[in-house]
Amino acid sequence: METYYVSSLWCVPRHFFDQLGETDQSNCLFCRGSAVWSRVSEPLHIYIYIFVCCYINVLLNIEYSLFLNDIIEDDKECFSLSVSGARSLSMTAQLQAQVQTKSKKTLARPGVKNIVLVEGVRTPFLLSGTTYADLMPHDLARAALQGLLHRTGLPKDAVDYIIYGTVIQEVKTSNVAREAALGAGFSDKIPAHTVTMACISSNQAMTSGMGITAGGRGQMSVGLIAAGQCDSVVAGGVEFMSDVPIRHSRKMRKTMLSLNRAKTLGQRLSLIGSIRLAHLSPELPAVAEFSTAETMGHSADRLAAAFGVSRIEQDEFAVRSHTLAKQAQDAGLLQDVISFKVPGRDIVSKDNGIRPSSMEQMGKLKPAFVKPHGTVTAANSSFLTDGASAALIMSEEKALAMGYKPKAYLRDFVYVSQDPKDQLLLGPTYGTPKVLERAGLTMSDIDVFEFHEAFAGQIMANMKALDSDWFGQTYLGRKSKVGAPPMEKFNLWGGSLSLGHPFGATGCRLVTTVAHRLQKEGGQYGLVAACAAGGQGHAMVIEAYPQ
Repeated sequence: METYYVSSLWCVPRHFFDQLGETDQSNCLFCRGSAVWSRVSEPLHIYIYIFVCCYINVLLNIEYSLFLNDIIEDDKECFSLSVSGARSLSMTAQLQAQVQTKSKKTLARPGVKNIVLVEGVRTPFLLSGTTYADLMPHDLARAALQGLLHRTGLPKDAVDYIIYGTVIQEVKTSNVAREAALGAGFSDKIPAHTVTMACISSNQAMTSGMGITAGGRGQMSVGLIAAGQCDSVVAGGVEFMSDVPIRHSRKMRKTMLSLNRAKTLGQRLSLIGSIRLAHLSPELPAVAEFSTAETMGHSADRLAAAFGVSRIEQDEFAVRSHTLAKQAQDAGLLQDVISFKVPGRDIVSKDNGIRPSSMEQMGKLKPAFVKPHGTVTAANSSFLTDGASAALIMSEEKALAMGYKPKAYLRDFVYVSQDPKDQLLLGPTYGTPKVLERAGLTMSDIDVFEFHEAFAGQIMANMKALDSDWFGQTYLGRKSKVGAPPMEKFNLWGGSLSLGHPFGATGCRLVTTVAHRLQKEGGQYGLVAACAAGGQGHAMVIEAYPQ
């Protein structure tokens, strides 16, 4: 009878183990699996041991090196258990499939918690002023949270913290995270707070709950899970453009506040008499930079011109976005969308801004910002949108203990900031190389790209900046270009141009889409990148969870 050496990783015949020298034994994949090897000769013991080890290894998804492929091909007999020359037990089909298809390293780090995306959902993203028009922001956020609870079966007291992102805040619900959480039925013992970082607000919500990143100016973020304060966090975002706060003019506000303090009738009449017609002019919230007073659309037009992005290129990308979004919607790929019964109205279950068009129709539109010679139009820009999103983030240990099958690992992330005047929308260009460097990856390692599409011109300008040696050397401090994402991997289920862009909610959509695409397409790494007002940006690497 053959004698076998057994570790917690595998079992090999003695004749294979004896062929290795002392150095090879210490470096061998099998030998590294366990510090202690057991010598087994009893057939029944071998079967029991191998069965248990195989099962554990499948659960933990142990990373097998490519060394295994060579060994399997060179000496397949070493991987079958022959007892008295009569019976054999080969590797399970699942493990063999892992050996043959797993070719990239995992980004797990010793001593660092694995943080996973368990589930992500969103309400349908609707054009502002349509079906959601009579609601309030916390109504949408509550619907997203309830949808998350329904889809995951999560007990309402099993969350440690709730974080939401938003941009234009409703004054009655300034901490929309708390109001939405209470409305959704979460325990009142769960703390909640709201963050704002323009179009990457829900990205900030997610990373605030996630983990630690460090390295460079502004790149330290201690998340609740990584810090050990929480094991389960719900993060999300909401934006409601159907009803934004419109203020009286400053002079009118001062007069009204003075009226409130007036003590005599004479004082009140005097203040009322001071009101002029100009005081009644309202102040509308503008999608413009406070520091430059320039609208984002105007900036996008200038950026497109600076990088030589033509009107045709922008229209073609917009048509692509809507076409791919429609295909994904029809194919049922937008799994993150939940149905929502709008009070007093019908059930909404689909985004309503997806409108495939033709280049001829696109070409008829006039410039929206720089007139008459600009290239940014209403059709190649993202539209004002109402919507909310929510994601359940956990430590891997907590997720598995609760019986969940995570969708993806949330790995490295960075935030960047640059000149808000001339580089307002170049966040993806600055963030992408930084997050890849942190993760030890290159552009060719990424299987799925999801960039926020604020404007078609912004996307194309970032593509050209990433693919420019001059820009890489001059502004990124690199020896050469980063490289543009291949279009066959880029935003294949549509993007913000077609699906919609509720400012505070888009980040969660991007992350969830990457997780779903990795599952669907069989990739391992995904990259999210987005620009934001203030010249800021964000990028994150996401790793597929083993299936």
